[in-house]
Amino acid sequence: MDGDRNSAVRGGVQSAERHDSAHKHVRGTADYIDDMAEPAGTLHAYLGLSETAHAEIVSMDLSAVRAAPGVALVLTADDIPGENDVSPVHAYDDPVFAEDKVMFRGQPMFAVIAETRDAARRAAALAKIEYRALPALVTIDEALEAGGDLVTPPLKLERGDVESALKSAPRRLRGEMEIGGQDHFYLEGHIALAIPGEDETVTIHSSTQHPSEGQVLVSQVLGVPANAVSVVVRRMGGGFGGKESQPALFAAVASLAAKKLNRAVKLRPDRDDDMIATGKRHDFKVSYDVGYDEEGRILAVDGTFAARCGFSADLSGPVTDRALFHADNAYYYPAVRLRSQPLRTNTVSNTAFRGFGGPQGVVGAERIVEEIAYALGKDPLEIRKANFYGSEPDRDVTPYHQQVTDSILDRLVSELEESSDYRARRKAILYFNAKGGILRKGIALTPVKFGISFTATWYNQAGALVHVYKDGSIHLNHGGTEMGQGLFTKVAQVVADCFQVDLDRIRVSATTTEKVPNTSATAASSGSDLNGMAAQDAAEQIKQRLRSFAAEKWGVPEEAVRFEAGQVLVGSEALSFETFIAAAYMARVHLSAAGFYKTPEIHWDREAGKGRPFYYFAYGAAVSEVSIDTLTGEYRIERADILHDVGKSLNPAIDKGQVEGGFIQGVGWLTTEELWWDGEGRLRTHAPSTYKIPLASDVPRIFNVALAEWSENRERTIRRSKAVGEPPLMLGISVLEALSMAVASVADYRECPRLDTPATPERILLAVERFRAAEGAAA
Repeated sequence: MDGDRNSAVRGGVQSAERHDSAHKHVRGTADYIDDMAEPAGTLHAYLGLSETAHAEIVSMDLSAVRAAPGVALVLTADDIPGENDVSPVHAYDDPVFAEDKVMFRGQPMFAVIAETRDAARRAAALAKIEYRALPALVTIDEALEAGGDLVTPPLKLERGDVESALKSAPRRLRGEMEIGGQDHFYLEGHIALAIPGEDETVTIHSSTQHPSEGQVLVSQVLGVPANAVSVVVRRMGGGFGGKESQPALFAAVASLAAKKLNRAVKLRPDRDDDMIATGKRHDFKVSYDVGYDEEGRILAVDGTFAARCGFSADLSGPVTDRALFHADNAYYYPAVRLRSQPLRTNTVSNTAFRGFGGPQGVVGAERIVEEIAYALGKDPLEIRKANFYGSEPDRDVTPYHQQVTDSILDRLVSELEESSDYRARRKAILYFNAKGGILRKGIALTPVKFGISFTATWYNQAGALVHVYKDGSIHLNHGGTEMGQGLFTKVAQVVADCFQVDLDRIRVSATTTEKVPNTSATAASSGSDLNGMAAQDAAEQIKQRLRSFAAEKWGVPEEAVRFEAGQVLVGSEALSFETFIAAAYMARVHLSAAGFYKTPEIHWDREAGKGRPFYYFAYGAAVSEVSIDTLTGEYRIERADILHDVGKSLNPAIDKGQVEGGFIQGVGWLTTEELWWDGEGRLRTHAPSTYKIPLASDVPRIFNVALAEWSENRERTIRRSKAVGEPPLMLGISVLEALSMAVASVADYRECPRLDTPATPERILLAVERFRAAEGAAA
């Protein structure tokens, strides 16, 4: 199938093409749901949210709400004809509207539908609700102290004799770390526009990464079959996992109102309500017991990963599973036992976020390495290299018993170490810090190994639809969604490459459940892998029909029919692509195909904790240098150097952008983005005024990003490329480690600072002062 490839095609794979909507983003002409022309008579919905974290509902008086100006309808749980549930794993624990109890502050209790959004919002504030307070568990520690009620069954991964290995280890350390959560803070918040159709049907324009799941959940709420519900997504203004399971609530409320009133209904919450009522990245408390030797070689790890999951299961099971899958990061543990604790709390249910639990696992692994390095007085990079998978024979099996056969860490890290001048810079920083002074510096090189595939094996499938029209233009539709990451462009490049036509001949239409059914979420970094292969399958089906047609019409063997550079060569005759397609149409050749792909060779037995959940691993490494002010705790990133593995890149420009953006988002998670609930379960960081995402000024002063152009995926992925969406986020850990080194210099590097995240200036200052107090006491 690669035999037709020709470099003369403009926009085929491995060329640096611009994002298909980049010019529209810059001009402000890219249409999002709130930009769409509203159908005549469109109404607007607004959610009424609970004002307590955990309570019985004694009474709910909505009479003033119903009587408010412009109100057309007020919806409660009693108005739902089907199931009052939008739980993504069908745990039936995530109601559209609370009934007898509220389980977190900000839980939807009712919805107001009015002529204007302002009228709906003002009316929602008129509700009179009486609560009977119940004990509320807000933090991980509170949940553990109360007995540790779990929202979903925990996972245990184990290999080797952990107890014996710990007891016999020459050295041993124990510790714990708190890892904060993160709000998705997309530019476009949650939104749904539902347009009623005849009979039972409804069409929903939803900002969702998972149209098929939205279709299923809305159909259940309405009590209609899935074929009555159509979900359409042209683009999202950011997703990052927050639009995988969470959009179903908004789509369901808008659809319910639209069908009851037979008018279009739009639901777009304020940013504050959006942040209060929707899930975040899970925060974790990681406890570890580690045995190691005098060289820093890890011998045994016993770790527990407790997570604040919120009031319902949502996706907490697979998220906490993936945290364990990545608790080794790039390192081989000869004996290992890892356990998850997905804890129920009276906070909003946490959900998917770029990395899906993996980043929290990787942070835990890097903290262990850091602890060992400080205990031994070594450069943490030495400890990392000593523990890499494949550093010696028989050191290649993960805690979940998958063999790591594709590690490129040694080469990748060595190249970055040299290109970033890491050794000389670290030596200079040690000299600078030894002089004392207010400013201190730190530098760190951290790797990432990230498994690619959905751990829910059945999600590793995709469909695509390709039409070739008789004028030679091509229409492409697939189950992946575009959230700014360039998926539409990449998959279009695959189709252009297959037919050997220029990229501008391909038009990608909005993702819709009407064209490609039963799709998986655009998540797990699998968008290009799955949808690219499905689109290629569809294109190759059409090409085979065209070859057969040409062979018969011109009397040549099929292998003499070649697609090259906008032409079709039939023996010695060359026809333009459009001329050839017109002839095929006149001969009644079927010019449409539905493609399909499922990832091969993956399997997972959760009960046994064994299998091959990942098709392959993506790798990367980053060197970050920071400066901190020891009087204020303020800091800045002076320089970051990144070398990242994307296999044979489908589009180097887009992939590089993903690496840059992922790194900055990871830095934000680990340094500035602090979520804080008060003792009553009220989220206090619910707006840009109180929640700090990275700004342009937070970008490293020097920022060098390169792709490992020599890498090629050993597995048969789409054109030997590798996923790039999630792995780069974990490169931001290098900034956390560099900050730790800067703080440790205050105590002459004798102790690991054990910074919790996010490492805000306040936490940096407290760590510095703690060391200074200890130094003063010792003197």
